[in-house]
Amino acid sequence: MTREITIALIQMAPELNNPTENVRRMADMIEQVCTEEKVDLIVFPELVTTGYECGLRFADFAEYVPGPTINLLSKDAADFGVYLVFGMATKARVETVLYNSVVILGPDGDLVGTYNKVHLRGEERIIFRGGYRFPVFETSFGLIGVLAGWDQAFPESARSLVLDGAEIVVVAGAWESEYASMWNVFNTSRAAENSVFVAAANRVGEEPTYRFAGGSLVVGPYGEIHTSISGEAEGYALATINLDEVRAAREKLQLIQHREPPAYRAIVRKY
Repeated sequence: MTREITIALIQMAPELNNPTENVRRMADMIEQVCTEEKVDLIVFPELVTTGYECGLRFADFAEYVPGPTINLLSKDAADFGVYLVFGMATKARVETVLYNSVVILGPDGDLVGTYNKVHLRGEERIIFRGGYRFPVFETSFGLIGVLAGWDQAFPESARSLVLDGAEIVVVAGAWESEYASMWNVFNTSRAAENSVFVAAANRVGEEPTYRFAGGSLVVGPYGEIHTSISGEAEGYALATINLDEVRAAREKLQLIQHREPPAYRAIVRKY
């Protein structure tokens, strides 16, 4: 028996500082995709509920987990029986602590988990506190890990998830057009070097000082592209993948099994 799932990548341009409108549009996209296709997992970009350059307004928009936005989208997940992955600003019980988070909701509407972005970039470091671990989440089809944007620039991120059992690395991105070629290389490399599927949804659109690259894609365990969205237009792409290919690739290539951790001591040094 094969383990096939269908993934939908949503490439959209959230409206800056307008969570109400963005969540409404997310719900519309979920309904459109699930009405047209049978999907198991839908992936949205990083900070899709607010936009990226909110600055100090993130303090107003950040929500507890669970909170109003998660409750609204949980209903959509349950109505259509689909897993949802999306980026949003969250806050700790100590309200001054904010995170750039990725939320996973299950097909019953329950909260599967939350990942707090570890590798913060630029002004993110002023607003958010970095996460400190890479959790793996159990789903009905297998173990998944999630990352946010700049995390993909660090091979240790995906490798940590894979060593803890992830068969799919899901990436919610807000990657800039200036570095579009890096986005493609990193996602393909992370998949191939770990014999894992990578499902990466990147946002599009412009904000005061950024333009975002799009280029959402699903990459297989040999680095092969299963689907992609070329250019910076809004839209969605589908890919049906077989998770049994992960085990087959690892047995054939032995990339995980033939690691030599004692030789890698320099990796865990800060400088």
